[in-house]
Amino acid sequence: MSKRRALVVRGGWQGHDPVGSTDLFLPFLDDAGFDVSVEESLEVYADETVMSRTDLIVQSWTMGDILADEMHGLRLAVENGTGLAGWHGGLLDAFRGATDYQHIVGGQFVAHPGDMVDHEILIRPERADHPVVEGIGPRIRLTTEQYWLHTDALCDVLATTTHAVHPDAPWNEPVTIPVAWTRRWGRGKVFACTIGHGVEDLQVPQIRTMIERGLLWAAREPSTP
Repeated sequence: MSKRRALVVRGGWQGHDPVGSTDLFLPFLDDAGFDVSVEESLEVYADETVMSRTDLIVQSWTMGDILADEMHGLRLAVENGTGLAGWHGGLLDAFRGATDYQHIVGGQFVAHPGDMVDHEILIRPERADHPVVEGIGPRIRLTTEQYWLHTDALCDVLATTTHAVHPDAPWNEPVTIPVAWTRRWGRGKVFACTIGHGVEDLQVPQIRTMIERGLLWAAREPSTP
């Protein structure tokens, strides 16, 4: 059986360390049996030949712009079965003006009130047996950015966090926001995790395990001889 192909696409705003964060997962993908290639340009999305052979895209590209042919290629690849996965701004604050992209991923960063916030992530009890989060939790405490996103109902939410009310906050009741979810799009699968502002966040054992499992969940299933 031939190896599955993983494509790591990284770049954009450097504050999220797209090289350091993706380098953290390259050995895992190699050990999991993927033939891994790394691209530091979005142009690969417009290459129909490469995209048709790709089983998993790991994207770490914060902000920036995606061209129409690149967006078209990414959309077709996912609809045809290529998995898409990532974390924090590299997946969820990418291409702010591309609503087609947000439609696929199912969520878009809108704020992180405060900077380094001590907060809790809860695994949803009804999804605790999902293979991405099974045995993790039921709660994880972190001090890092606490994302606020807009999401839709197609997301199968695995973990959440709640933004508390503060005296200077414009919201007047606690607001619960998804932290990790899976999603099916055409024949493809999407995994998203909001944690990962820095490499140190990704090295938290529960977070790293959740992301590694998410990458495997999103990847196209191996072909049967």
